[in-house]
Amino acid sequence: MPLGLAALDDLFTAFDGLRDALTGSDVTAIEQASDRVSRAAAAVRAVGAWRSDPAVVERISAMLPLIESARVRVNLLADHASQRLSILASHGARAAPLTYGR
Repeated sequence: MPLGLAALDDLFTAFDGLRDALTGSDVTAIEQASDRVSRAAAAVRAVGAWRSDPAVVERISAMLPLIESARVRVNLLADHASQRLSILASHGARAAPLTYGR
């Protein structure tokens, strides 16, 4: 297997692990999976002239739905966290008196 395809397989596995980690609530697992994706993506970039190989282009095209799934999940979790922080902030402002008047 050419080096580019092996690197892409590692990237595919890393994204699959990230997707699995994002379904849970273990922050450490998510961070480790994110780091693995980052390292695998760097390895793919380091291969160099992989764009001209049709097998590599085909493998990347097959990987796009997995990458998109991870992207959507990250955006959904970020939005959920933002909403929860807003709720907590609004409850905190009503429940605790302001230290300084306006």
